[in-house]
Amino acid sequence: MNNPVIWINGDCLSPHNPALQEYPQAPALWVWDDVLISEWQIGIKRLTFIYECLLELPVEIRRGNIAAEILNFTKEHNANLVVTTDSPSPRFNDICNQIHNSIKLEILSVEPFFEYDGYIDLQRFSRYWKVAKKYVFE
Repeated sequence: MNNPVIWINGDCLSPHNPALQEYPQAPALWVWDDVLISEWQIGIKRLTFIYECLLELPVEIRRGNIAAEILNFTKEHNANLVVTTDSPSPRFNDICNQIHNSIKLEILSVEPFFEYDGYIDLQRFSRYWKVAKKYVFE
């Protein structure tokens, strides 16, 4: 029998997150990644937006190394499964590999906002939206 925890990542901050829908009783975790925030120079407006999204979710918020915090969270909840949603983030696969080395990992698909197979700069929403709006409003 699975005893899951949910890892909320930055690409699905919705109450309709498939992991939250699939496992509504499972504890959920968000981890602020200081390295990513610094490297991508994420500004206070974006951080505030993310925080406001998190306030609408049944999620515990931590700060630190994402994989390490997730693994600590699984131990605290005697979990044997981490569930998350897919992400195009360049760091996502590395984090998943670190988790999967220690515990079972289930990655659920998210219905894409729009279909696109080219490169999109994900470091700034304005750059993403410049591409996305052409497909969303067609």
